Amino acid sequence: MIRLRTALLMLGASALTACNLAPTYVRSVSQSVPQGWPSGAAYAPAAAGKAGMPWRSLVRDEKLRTVIERALANNQDLAAAVANVASARALYRVQRSAQLPTLSADGSASLAQAVGGGTATSGSGSLFSGNVGISGFELDLFGRQKNLSQAAFETYLGTQSGARSTRFAVVTETASAYLTFAADRDLLTVSQDQVQSSARTVRLNEELHDTGLVNGADVADARTLLAQAQADAAQRTTQVAQDRNALELLVGGPVEDALLPASLAALDPAIANVPAGLSSTVLLDRPDVVEAEHQLKSANADVGAARAAFFPTISLTSVLGLASTALTGLFSGATWTTTPSASIPILGGTNRGNLDYARAQVDYYLATYRKAAQTAYRDVADGLARRGTIDRQRRAQADLVTAAQTSYRISEARYREGTDSFLTTLVAQRTLYSARQTAITATLTDLVNRVTLYQAIGSDDTL
Repeated sequence: MIRLRTALLMLGASALTACNLAPTYVRSVSQSVPQGWPSGAAYAPAAAGKAGMPWRSLVRDEKLRTVIERALANNQDLAAAVANVASARALYRVQRSAQLPTLSADGSASLAQAVGGGTATSGSGSLFSGNVGISGFELDLFGRQKNLSQAAFETYLGTQSGARSTRFAVVTETASAYLTFAADRDLLTVSQDQVQSSARTVRLNEELHDTGLVNGADVADARTLLAQAQADAAQRTTQVAQDRNALELLVGGPVEDALLPASLAALDPAIANVPAGLSSTVLLDRPDVVEAEHQLKSANADVGAARAAFFPTISLTSVLGLASTALTGLFSGATWTTTPSASIPILGGTNRGNLDYARAQVDYYLATYRKAAQTAYRDVADGLARRGTIDRQRRAQADLVTAAQTSYRISEARYREGTDSFLTTLVAQRTLYSARQTAITATLTDLVNRVTLYQAIGSDDTL
């Protein structure tokens, strides 16, 4: 009979939790961004197909893959994000437990022995007792606990998306740092080549000056370019060392020389172009946008909990008590006690302020969600604009390097023959030096943009 009453009580409490005062959630971000990608002179025609790709398809270089895998295993930002997910999951479980009754049990025993000769109080006695009950269970008539639980659940889902976003960032930042290291080492090589070339020019001018064929100004001009190249080489040496430090910080440990890139040119065919598809709706699945939506849903549920606070709160405490003077007869008799209680706010209190705050938070997270979607769209649009023109820029830059090499070779020969001034040779040498540097920078811009578009589109089947 007691078990039946307990079951009925639990069933009745569960049946009373149907009311939900949270506003109905409606996704409203689709109007905040255009449905398709931008078009114009800076953009290549949109291509059909699935947007995004796994990072292992993006990166085809085995050494870079190894470095990224190490970063995903050891990066401390990612470790913190994973711990944050575990914390949010635990808090959700705590909040979820408030929707269910808490069963507790306790037992006690007392023994008494009177000491005395022949008195009426002499003898011994014992008492055993036990209690099983539901402690302060709130009947969730208006969905307060349900909405608090839903808010915690959405927060947990948001942290999961935040962890995915961190994984995207780790892949992108590690690849970008690797590419930057390769580019700066190429730039160091260019500076070292320029030092050698300028040193030969200085020696030539000093020899010509000693024979009276050139004046001191030519020697000084040659030394100026040498000093500039030497300063650049020193700066690039420092930059390469700092690039390695940054890479190792992302990886979470040392990176051996064998895993470092040979050159930026070797990485060019090893970094794929990420497809963007035809529609911008793919951005609704980007991790940071999903995280912002879960935050909005959590705030929406908090409004329901704040509304429910204006209604009565009914709590139920039930105890099944057992007592006997003999342990073997403890379960032969029982008493059942139920203590319901109710409270309702009448005047004063914080409910109105809490509700206003919850509504303001919904407005805040709605704006944050829309801003996240708009930012995502701009990130992809910027990347597509760069992709649409970078090939032309790189071809033009390669043509400039070729032309500058030819110009320098001709001007140097004419100078040695005495048919042209050293100023022409000096200008040609500086132009070639600058063109080689700019070509490397353009290649780096292209490769980093490919990696950045991977993160901007935010679609990866492996996460």
